[in-house]
Amino acid sequence: MLDAIRWDTDLIRRYDLAGPRYTSYPTAVQFDGQVGTFDLFHALRDSRKALRPLSLYVHVPFCANICYYCACNKVITKDRGRAQSYLQRLEQEIQLIACHLDPAQKVEQLHFGGGTPTFLSHDELRQLMAQLRKSFNLLDDDSGDYGIEIDPREADWSTMGLLRELGFNRVSIGLQDLDPAVQRAVNRLQSLEETRAVIDASRTLQFRSINIDLIYGLPRQTPENFARTVDEVINLQPDRLSVFNYAHLPERFMPQRRINSDELPTPAQKLEILQGTIEQLTQAGYRYIGMDHFALPDDELAIAQEESTLQRNFQGYTTHGHCDLIGLGVSAISQIGDLYCQNSSDLNQYQNTLASAQLATSRGLLCNADDRLRRAVIQQLICHFSLEFAEIEHAFNIDFQGYFGELWPQLQRMAEDGLIELDNQRITVLPAGRLLVRSVCMVFDAYLEQHNRQRFSRVI
Repeated sequence: MLDAIRWDTDLIRRYDLAGPRYTSYPTAVQFDGQVGTFDLFHALRDSRKALRPLSLYVHVPFCANICYYCACNKVITKDRGRAQSYLQRLEQEIQLIACHLDPAQKVEQLHFGGGTPTFLSHDELRQLMAQLRKSFNLLDDDSGDYGIEIDPREADWSTMGLLRELGFNRVSIGLQDLDPAVQRAVNRLQSLEETRAVIDASRTLQFRSINIDLIYGLPRQTPENFARTVDEVINLQPDRLSVFNYAHLPERFMPQRRINSDELPTPAQKLEILQGTIEQLTQAGYRYIGMDHFALPDDELAIAQEESTLQRNFQGYTTHGHCDLIGLGVSAISQIGDLYCQNSSDLNQYQNTLASAQLATSRGLLCNADDRLRRAVIQQLICHFSLEFAEIEHAFNIDFQGYFGELWPQLQRMAEDGLIELDNQRITVLPAGRLLVRSVCMVFDAYLEQHNRQRFSRVI
């Protein structure tokens, strides 16, 4: 079965390295300031000519309260009025981008992330969605995948009703941990009842899919108390689950400096927590999709993986990797053809640039032939745990073993260690290697040795 995982503690300890999550290749670390708005306009023109479908990501950076573990681009404020000037500039960006696209390009996927998107008032959400519908070809038959991230402390039945009315049919709910001691340690007090109320509303209002985010490795977590959280989550029966590894990087993310590192679980405890979580979810019928993600067997991600159509991009695992991804808002990243570009991550700079009727593109990368080849290799491994050399050879007109000859000794060591099965036709990631698929992908990353590995989280 695709979801089979074999836990091998010795293998995990040897291959639990720091490395990228490969929502893109090359990764965002490679972006530089040589890419600008001219490159973006050129890519949008190509997208328009090819009439490629679209995926939109909208970043809403505001949160009323700070969560100490958070590494997102965010603005903490109690002043709800701060959103107005941001929305004004965001709507300008929407208009500037949309005029370079064709109205016939359908928006198959839409996602609001943050921050806390429901920081916005009901009127502001209506206004923003009206602008998106005016500027882009949003589907009105509920066939698109239109999702939004929800903080249950910021949403109630009326909020969920509004979101459904506006066309959202998927929700992703931040939970992290239900234990009160853990919640106090990370400054996120959120009851099971609040979370259940949002899920009940979503089901009653016929949202198509519910995802819950958990984090393991937080302060005061133990294998026992996290197992209780997972049991409660299983009872809620989300369609998908993300179980993220907390990366404690206080030198990079200021809020994490408020976390007492002495209260973090040991590496051995983190492994025990993850192993127990995988066992609980597997016994409850969830399939391991890869990279911290689990889904019920009838979920679209699980079906796509079975049918070898699953893809991965800045939206995570997706069935819409064929779409051009347009990122809107501060720090948002676009992937249009072979172009990656990112808006300024500084809120004032983002707003001031748009105030002068200029797009806020600040950095990016244009993929070369080698990037495209390695991207295809990594995509296959991370989505399907297998790679047929003939497919890559046909698509890129290369001899696989000749092109990657210098990597062969590393792959052979991985085969000897039981991570992968390697022969002259393919690489197959074995059940003991699936949790470590990032480590397999890292072999093919031409940029990795240039990076400071401390910029990345560990695999497990």
